[in-house]
Amino acid sequence: MNSSADALLASGDFPESSSQQIRDAIREAIVERRLAPGTKLSENDVGTLFNVSRTLARAALQALSYEGLVSVEKNRGAFVAYPSPEEASQIFAARRLVEPGILKSASERIRPVQLKQLRQLLAEEGRLMGERGQPARRAKIKASGDFHLMLASISGNLIMRRFMEELVARSSLVIALYGQSSASSCGHVEHADIIAALERQDIETACDLMLHHIEHIEADLDLRERKSFDLREAFQR
Repeated sequence: MNSSADALLASGDFPESSSQQIRDAIREAIVERRLAPGTKLSENDVGTLFNVSRTLARAALQALSYEGLVSVEKNRGAFVAYPSPEEASQIFAARRLVEPGILKSASERIRPVQLKQLRQLLAEEGRLMGERGQPARRAKIKASGDFHLMLASISGNLIMRRFMEELVARSSLVIALYGQSSASSCGHVEHADIIAALERQDIETACDLMLHHIEHIEADLDLRERKSFDLREAFQR
């Protein structure tokens, strides 16, 4: 998020927001792991936090439920989705099927300017590696996910880009719930190796590297441990 949005989130003082803006803000909080799996998202609390009616809050939560990021339970309300160990495995299995295909499509369309953009993203990721604190941690998580989303954008397939947005967000949920160490954040060196393989048009190696990369993240999961946090806490710095 930009600095003005961060300031608003930190203060809890939101101007009137649209359903889409609320959805995007909550979705980003999930991706950055500020909102943990199982967090209660009552319509009243969301409406108060974003200065909107419960109707708009409900619409935003419903949209997030379609993406699999929020679970709406009868007579209980909405919660950040709480993926089971089986669902966690399925999310990473889906990524192993989808991301090599994205790489192949991206390799056919990638241009020097896009390689430059990937390297700029990689440089920012590298800069953040040396920083400490919660803001830096959130920025690292976002930069890591953005690498995978940029590859999906380069592929030119808008449906696949949307699918990857969901997979990246749901992966963040799984990592927040089951991740054990910094290996849960996508490996900076592995990203660099994938870019290098793309640049020399070695697609087979790029796909192998991507599969290894996804397996590396999944291997760091302990599918027994579960954590939880608070809604308002997620929007404070």
